[in-house]
Amino acid sequence: MELSVLNIKGEDTGRKVTLDDAIFGIEPNDHAIYLDVKQYLANQRQGTHKSKERSEVSGSTRKLIRQKGGGGARRGDINSPVLIGGGRVFGPKPRDYSFKLNKKLKSLARKSALSYKAKENAIKVVEDFNFEAPKTKEIVTIAKNLKTEGEKLLLVLPEKNNCVYLSARNLQKVNVVIASELNTYKVLDNKSIILTESSVAVIDKLFKA
Repeated sequence: MELSVLNIKGEDTGRKVTLDDAIFGIEPNDHAIYLDVKQYLANQRQGTHKSKERSEVSGSTRKLIRQKGGGGARRGDINSPVLIGGGRVFGPKPRDYSFKLNKKLKSLARKSALSYKAKENAIKVVEDFNFEAPKTKEIVTIAKNLKTEGEKLLLVLPEKNNCVYLSARNLQKVNVVIASELNTYKVLDNKSIILTESSVAVIDKLFKA
């Protein structure tokens, strides 16, 4: 699949870049995508939820009423789960939600997500660029020139660039990621993907395996 390389003004530079069909042109595997996204979201969970059980609630352990002869149900101490202010039965406890996925499956999921975007013509390639200083206005202008203004946008860079990152940080619909950290969730969560020329080479190298 060939795409024209644009500059940050949205103009065609006359150069072409080839997106590898082994990465951007495969038959998408929906189940692999589901598992990878599920793992990503699970890994975001802190898992610090906690409620107190009857042994942890502050209160007297004195038996409230006699065992028999009261005409009602048996009742223990004031911390009983059936009483207001008592402990909770089988409440949440801190836990780790993360789980393992094989590298080949995660790779298949990323390729599937990129293939979906390629089929939707949602991928654009721009020549490498940099800013002398962080300027949010510059990112807004680039998005406007590339006709992606107002859309949720993922900008993929070949390596860390603080000026570009800081320029986009205040924009709610613009996300910046380096090619080596590109994952299935980020690809699918954004409507358009902007790849720099150098990031295409990095993706080819990393995802071809």
